[in-house]
Amino acid sequence: MAQATHGSAPDIAGRGVANPYAMIMSGQMLLDWLGRRHKEPKATAAAEAMLTGVRKVIAEKKNLTRDLGGTAGTKDMGDAIVAAIGDRV
Repeated sequence: MAQATHGSAPDIAGRGVANPYAMIMSGQMLLDWLGRRHKEPKATAAAEAMLTGVRKVIAEKKNLTRDLGGTAGTKDMGDAIVAAIGDRV
């Protein structure tokens, strides 16, 4: 089971302004753990691709949510991370 370490943010629910980083990184950490625990190289590779994709998007500063100084919405930042991951696989 994986979950982000933040609350549900009901004050911004449905507005598309939440930062998806914590949820994405929760999945990344789960895949990394599963890969190491079960010696599954595909899970480990997926975790590494996710980490690299997130780092790339944050470093580029083009698709960041407001809390990170950008103007992107949740979907925009998530889509940018998916695209960055797609570049790796």
